[in-house]
Amino acid sequence: MTSESLSGSTRSRRKGDKRERTRAKLLEAARAVIHEKGHEHSSLEEIAERAGMTTGAIYGNFKSRDDLFIALGQTYWPSIRPHVKPGASFAEAMRAIADATIAIIPERRAAAVGRLTGLAYALQSESMRKQVEKVTAESYAFGEEWLRSVIRAEELPLPAGQLVRVLHSLIEGLVFQRLLTPALIPDRVIRAAFAALAKRD
Repeated sequence: MTSESLSGSTRSRRKGDKRERTRAKLLEAARAVIHEKGHEHSSLEEIAERAGMTTGAIYGNFKSRDDLFIALGQTYWPSIRPHVKPGASFAEAMRAIADATIAIIPERRAAAVGRLTGLAYALQSESMRKQVEKVTAESYAFGEEWLRSVIRAEELPLPAGQLVRVLHSLIEGLVFQRLLTPALIPDRVIRAAFAALAKRD
C-alpha cells in the first residue's frame, strides 16, 4: 500500500467521522427540541439552530423532516440483542429473547416517553406512518432471516415472516406495560409469555 493510499484512507475516515459527529449532533438537537415542543411544532430551522448548524446540514444527512424523526427513533430506542446459537431449539431461542427483552428494559425506560410521542405523531401524520411502515417492513425482513439462520425450520411454530411480527408485537407490548405497571409485569411474566410460544400440544 502506498503513502498516497494511506493518506486517502485517513482523509476518508476523518470525513466519515465528521459526518457521524454532525449527524449525532443534529439528532441530539432534534431530541431536545421535540422534547420541548413536540413533533408537530418542531421545525428543521429550530433543530438546525439548536445544533449550531444550518438546515443544509440537516438535508446533507437526512432526506426530509420525517427521515430525521425516523432516525431519531432508530437511534434512541435500543434493539434487543438475544444470544442464540445457530441450530438452537425454538424453546432455547424463546428463553434467549425473553432474557434480552428483560435486559433492555432499563435502556428503553429513558427513551419511552419520546418513543410514545413519536408513535402518536405517526398515527396523525400519513407521511410519517408510511415511513414507519417501510422501516418496520425492512426490520421484519431482517428478523425473518435471523430466525431462519438460528432456529431449525422444523422447530418454528409459524412461518418465519409471521413469527417475527408476533415476537415484535409481544416484545413492544411487554416492555411498555412493564414500564407503566412494573409490579404487574415482573420478569417471570415476560419469561412465561415467551415460554408459552414454545409449548406444543
